[in-house]
Amino acid sequence: MSNVILKNLTKIYDKKVIIDNVNLEIKDKEFIVLVGASGCGKSTILRMIAGLENITSGEILIGDKLVNDIQPKDRDIAFVFQSYALYPHMTVRENIAFGLKMRKVDKKIIEQKVKEAAEILDLTEYLDRRPKQLSGGQRQRVALGRAIVRNPKVFLMDEPLSNLDAKLRVQMRSEIKKLHQKLQTTFIYVTHDQTEALTMGDRIVVLNNGVIQQVDKPEEIYNNPKNTFVAGFIGSPQMNFIDAEINGTYLEFGGIKVNGYGHLFDIRTLTVGIRPEKMVCEDCDIKLEVDVDMTELLGSEKIAYFNIGTGRCSAKLPPEHSDGGKLELSIRREDLYLFDKETGERIY
Repeated sequence: MSNVILKNLTKIYDKKVIIDNVNLEIKDKEFIVLVGASGCGKSTILRMIAGLENITSGEILIGDKLVNDIQPKDRDIAFVFQSYALYPHMTVRENIAFGLKMRKVDKKIIEQKVKEAAEILDLTEYLDRRPKQLSGGQRQRVALGRAIVRNPKVFLMDEPLSNLDAKLRVQMRSEIKKLHQKLQTTFIYVTHDQTEALTMGDRIVVLNNGVIQQVDKPEEIYNNPKNTFVAGFIGSPQMNFIDAEINGTYLEFGGIKVNGYGHLFDIRTLTVGIRPEKMVCEDCDIKLEVDVDMTELLGSEKIAYFNIGTGRCSAKLPPEHSDGGKLELSIRREDLYLFDKETGERIY
């Protein structure tokens, strides 16, 4: 079993709480992604699982075994760093084999494991080259190969694609996902890129200031965010947020009134959220005209920007749409997300 359990995990630096009582169960063979803005604590959690960072309080279990006091080398994990961390004077073969050599594994076994890893990662023809002779994507595959040969219970990956260009990132996302399917072991992956999180993870853990905001499948995180942080962080462009209020049975925002919200009479002010791709649809009962002041062409779509009340908003349009002027928005009632303005929590 290669499940990972975090119980009341806390990390404090200089009296500042970095990780605040995190509880999380990662299933055997699951690909889970920790996502959040820089400084939210996701890499700190990964390093505590690896044993590279001391914990202030709480417990970490790997394969149902408490590992709080176990050295990193004995935790049966493999860590893939953002910087690749390859030895420049060694060949690809030597880099991949290094960890096994340090453990005094038999030479024939090392040779076989290196060969298998190179075949999996399409590195066979590069085994005698040094890192400086490789592209960024090839170097990252070498770092993955070094992890694979250890046959660990858990793979830990700390933003492994952030140093690659956009095209290589897309390619490597696919390769890492295939690698997980082939190896059938647990992957814990850290990123600040919500596209990586949505496309790679079986589940996503959204973090903010050391606190878990939501843990769920990618489609649930996107379609059913629990608060304004999750709603705003996941999705590109981000969800539109507009100040609103309840007046009798009406929800009022941006100069329009939508009936049927009398059940929220005890909440006077709230925030309405609308995804940009849901701002212009057919046969919708909410109509609103806005003045577009800027557009961005993104090839297959165009993003229009405008104001609704005090909120800065955007809408996804067909690429042939005009660059400015009046835009009539058509919104379905069921595409409105309501949030408590003070707490940010979702109102269902």
